[in-house]
Amino acid sequence: MKDKIQIGLLAVIAVALAALAIQQFSGEKGAEGAVAANTTASTPAATPSTFDPMAKPAEAVDNTPKTTITFAEFEHDFGNIKQDSENKKVFTFTNTGTEPLIIEAANGSCGCTVPNYPKSPIPPGGTGEIEVEYKPGKQENAQTKTVTVIANTEPKETTLRIKANVQKV
Repeated sequence: MKDKIQIGLLAVIAVALAALAIQQFSGEKGAEGAVAANTTASTPAATPSTFDPMAKPAEAVDNTPKTTITFAEFEHDFGNIKQDSENKKVFTFTNTGTEPLIIEAANGSCGCTVPNYPKSPIPPGGTGEIEVEYKPGKQENAQTKTVTVIANTEPKETTLRIKANVQKV
């Protein structure tokens, strides 16, 4: 009989530990307050767990030297264009800072807007171009698309915008 009681108590303890583990890793708090219910006035406050699966990942520290970029224009309106046409716009810029400009990426807001940008550093005072090709496909009417340029600037992202009124063929 004593063995059965011990086995039963061990089973209850195992279930309780499993429930606490699930609460800990899922971020839920039980009705009994989990750790907080076990603390007393004489013990220090419970410290948070060092592992939180629900926590957002820490952002990497960017120690890249910063510079500034100046575009001749941030927006271009193609006006009236036809469906399935190819439309190109070149955005020119100058590195107006004191460090080499490094463009990490240039991303179009959709597959119809494809940017091409310089992959090598632009020296201070140097100029460059970002060519944007817009292919509206079967889109119709007023369209606005963006290109996000990510570089070692402050702010890190610069937005270029193109507009067009796409007419059905």
